[in-house]
Amino acid sequence: MKIEIKELKKSFGEKQVLKGITFESESGKAVGLLGRNGAGKTTSIRIIMGVFFQDSGEILVDGKKIERDKIRIGYLPEERGLYPKQKIGEQLVYFGKLRGLSKQQAREASAKWLDRMGMTEYKDKKLDTLSKGNQQKIQLAATLLCDPELVILDEPFSGLDPVNAMLLKEVITESIEGGAAAILSSHQMNYIEEFCTDINILNSGQISVSGKINDIKRSYPRDTINIFSQKPEEMTDFIKSKFSDGIQSADIDGKNGCVSVKLSSAKRKDELLSLLLSNKYEFDGFIVKEPSLNDIFVQYTEGGV
Repeated sequence: MKIEIKELKKSFGEKQVLKGITFESESGKAVGLLGRNGAGKTTSIRIIMGVFFQDSGEILVDGKKIERDKIRIGYLPEERGLYPKQKIGEQLVYFGKLRGLSKQQAREASAKWLDRMGMTEYKDKKLDTLSKGNQQKIQLAATLLCDPELVILDEPFSGLDPVNAMLLKEVITESIEGGAAAILSSHQMNYIEEFCTDINILNSGQISVSGKINDIKRSYPRDTINIFSQKPEEMTDFIKSKFSDGIQSADIDGKNGCVSVKLSSAKRKDELLSLLLSNKYEFDGFIVKEPSLNDIFVQYTEGGV
């Protein structure tokens, strides 16, 4: 299944929130939808869900206009949507029925996901008696009850401890590997890199950069090398003395034995590597420095809303 979001525009009063955004997701893959607060992520998600209607543009499923009643959608909102004073098991069955399951199917799906989340013992508890992390697990269970074909996750790891985060990672991975198309929105870039091959960064209602994360990183100059050595001072002095015409700078970066070398040209990295090997210099790593996803995010959203 392929989901295409094409040229979406949306205004609230005189404020244009979306200015023609286009991106896509498909079965078995996750795409990241990133942006600062107010950039238009939540509006985009709500249009996909049918909560809002776009002013123009379209959403296609396998080339045809989306029919939301014919595809299974699981949505985990940033602002959690369960009932704090209701029993967990009862409301999971209720949400299952809302998503088209029979009562028996909803009961079976609720039992399955409570067990998967390690939450069976809490099925008769009210939601607000649980910790924030456990409430988040119940919210994800509700999201996946209907075995969705499209999963939309808005800040799924917010406020989770490492153990609960690991469980949610496993469950989300299983859903994607099981064939779901996923759209993931988060400010936690490590999770975006872990799940997504492609990203779309929104800035003031427009997509400022999109594509495969690896391709975006490789589009940056590849003229800085990080060399990890047990003797960084000696390594730095050697490079400055023996390869001075090939570098702009060579400095120790941090306390982890990293020597950061700025080359005069990215094409000279093989020369530097050969020099170190021919002189039998020991080192633990020789890596082209790439920008982090956080660096890319900041660059493409600075000055935005």
